[in-house]
Amino acid sequence: MVQNQQIEKRPRGRPQIRCDDDTRGLIVKAANSQFHENGYAAASIATIAQEAGVSTKTLYRLFPTKADLFASVISERILGFLLALDPATLATADLREGLERMLMAYGMLSLSEDTVTIMRLVIGESDRFPEIATSFYEQAILRTNELMEDWLRRQVERGLIALDDPHLACGMLRGMMAMEPQRAAILRQEPPPTIEVIQTRAKMCADLFLKGCAL
Repeated sequence: MVQNQQIEKRPRGRPQIRCDDDTRGLIVKAANSQFHENGYAAASIATIAQEAGVSTKTLYRLFPTKADLFASVISERILGFLLALDPATLATADLREGLERMLMAYGMLSLSEDTVTIMRLVIGESDRFPEIATSFYEQAILRTNELMEDWLRRQVERGLIALDDPHLACGMLRGMMAMEPQRAAILRQEPPPTIEVIQTRAKMCADLFLKGCAL
């Protein structure tokens, strides 16, 4: 008795090639893991390529230098912040809701374990590699500040708050939300706060801020 065996049909031609965007995503994910585990200087490009399942040639084609790769890791985190914040929804929220939403998103970004680890890396290695400090400042600090400052300016234009200097006020607001718990976490004196703690802090910061500038 002959058993019928199902023959697997394989597609003809070359295997499907992954697009560059997908490849970049895999490389950035692998690089993020390497930077977290080993720091910037000791992170191995060959290991990153291996973990991403690509050749070093492909990696260098998409990211010519390690600094480019680090900048992309930071940029990817900020993209997550922007998606979590959803500027379109934020624009239609009332003053308190919008402020709490913005502070919550900023707290989730700046007080996460990933961000704390990256900040330790930047502080510890920026003397040898000043480019990583520049990347962090430009990709993380300036971009988040720009979005938050823009929201504050719109509230001033709507006549809901009074601020002589929205740029300065934004820095103070960000510091009030994140500086103390972030510093304690970076120095390993306290663990990064939980979501519940961040939410409570966002509400308290919103209260203090609005008592000082709401009309």
